[in-house]
Amino acid sequence: MKITEHIRSLALEGRLLADAAQEAGTGAPVPTCPGWQVGDLLRHTAMVHTWAAAFVTEGHTSYVPEAGEPDLDGPELLDRFRAGHRHLVEALERAPQDLECWAFLPAPSPLAFWARRQAHETAIHRVDAESARGGSLSPMASGHAADGVDELLSGLHARPKSRVRTDVPRTLRVRATDTGSAWTVQLSTEPPATVREEDGSSVLTPVDCELSAPSQELYLALWNRLPLGVLTVTGDRSLARLWRDSSSVL
Repeated sequence: MKITEHIRSLALEGRLLADAAQEAGTGAPVPTCPGWQVGDLLRHTAMVHTWAAAFVTEGHTSYVPEAGEPDLDGPELLDRFRAGHRHLVEALERAPQDLECWAFLPAPSPLAFWARRQAHETAIHRVDAESARGGSLSPMASGHAADGVDELLSGLHARPKSRVRTDVPRTLRVRATDTGSAWTVQLSTEPPATVREEDGSSVLTPVDCELSAPSQELYLALWNRLPLGVLTVTGDRSLARLWRDSSSVL
């Protein structure tokens, strides 16, 4: 996906998140984040948006910690979230293509990293807000969902902090049935190593387990926002349970 597409996704997902949070109320529990209420979700996401925007607007070239969550609730918290989200979107829209700043995953550029990371950060937390509101989830473009699977597998879980490990080497495939995208994940005592297959390729190497579903269901199940039951699991189901139990990303 292009940077402009990620920014558009971020803009949409933030508006949907705020609308769902307003409908649910800041005191509503968030089923997908046990122990959280909608107010906790808004404070967390507002903090992350402010933190990300500072790298883009101030050009920090090394890590700077978050400034802390806003001490607000109710309508004031919703207003604060909306303002911070809007500021992040505008910061990314105005940023130069050759922006230099810190990033924590490989990307074509720091601007590409922050646009992509915040688009998916916000999409996942939009789902959290909608789970608190109840009713159906807003649909997600298949390309955006498949890109989110790629970021999760090839980026976030490639880091040393990933807890998805096996004592004996195993191989997991993740496949989006609507886009043809597929990823082969090598599991071991080291961080998972992921290779993306050619979209639509009919030649796929044998694996110990395959998880497949349309891209939106795949994306949300891998983020533990939907149960494993939405996936088709072929092969060793213990690897699906391993993912469920050890893949949480904060």
